[in-house]
Amino acid sequence: MNKPWSRRLALAAALSLCAIGTVSAQEKLRIAGNFTDKHSSSIAIEQFKKDVEAATGGKVVIETFPNMQLGGAQENVTQTRAGTIFGTWVGMAFLSRTVPELEAVSLPFLFPSREVAYKVMDGPIGDLIDQKLEDKGFIALGFMELGARQVTNSVRPIKTAADLKGLKIRLQPKETHLATFRALGANPQAMDIREVYSAMEQKVLDGHENPYNLIFDSRFFEVQKYVSNTAHFFDFIAVVANRKKFQALSPEHQKAIKTAMDKAVATQRVEAAKADAAALAELQKKGMQYDAMPPAEREVMRKATAGVVDEVKKRVGGDLVDRVLAEVKKASGS
Repeated sequence: MNKPWSRRLALAAALSLCAIGTVSAQEKLRIAGNFTDKHSSSIAIEQFKKDVEAATGGKVVIETFPNMQLGGAQENVTQTRAGTIFGTWVGMAFLSRTVPELEAVSLPFLFPSREVAYKVMDGPIGDLIDQKLEDKGFIALGFMELGARQVTNSVRPIKTAADLKGLKIRLQPKETHLATFRALGANPQAMDIREVYSAMEQKVLDGHENPYNLIFDSRFFEVQKYVSNTAHFFDFIAVVANRKKFQALSPEHQKAIKTAMDKAVATQRVEAAKADAAALAELQKKGMQYDAMPPAEREVMRKATAGVVDEVKKRVGGDLVDRVLAEVKKASGS
């Protein structure tokens, strides 16, 4: 009489064990960023998530946390290095505290175009940067475009290098960036991006600098009047993972992650370029005055910041900086 129930219990137990085995075999990897949901990098990360999960049959689940859900950019870097989360997509400035060699690809007026920037980062210099990241506990999964950084302010139009003098400009917490604006006569302020809107609204800051799409996404047009194409830096978004967590994955899952991220990076770069142009048009529609920086004035700015390059050489090594400069020249066809 009890045998059918015994069989049912045995079957239920077997199914439970199978379910437990399925759950334990599933890898859940958290990746966090400080960019908004609408930013091209966040959209690319969502595509990355779908592609990884499809390629692994759901055995690897990517949990995404954009828009500072797990803290600010520097916190995400710290969390990734400690292994609290699997990875982050973040502006390279926030990695430079841990990996100062990144400053060699963040020199003022280094890249004449995004195409040159890509060639350099996708070549031997990118490989060298990858190794420096590995030495500090990271794995580089790719470099997306953050974009050319442009100055905004609420005091006056920026049409010449001299127009920057005395302005309180927020920058990322990176010595190369801060030194560049000091050399240009501005009063640079390092500040968490979460505080920037209110600081500009309250006139604690005169302005800040960011790519057009981030200026628009952050609604800085509500508290800023002027924007110029200073293009003083071309910035990347580094996608990095905790080295030990990545290496603990099976070779098949590592390959799935790398393949999906290669696709995400390629797609994001295209979309970032489109978004940049569209954002400038939208900023002007929202009432910001746009002033083009003449090439001659940008050259004045480049010469004024030459000493910054020398300081970076002292911090990270002249050989590294010289290699970067040589690769930029080669990629530029000059």
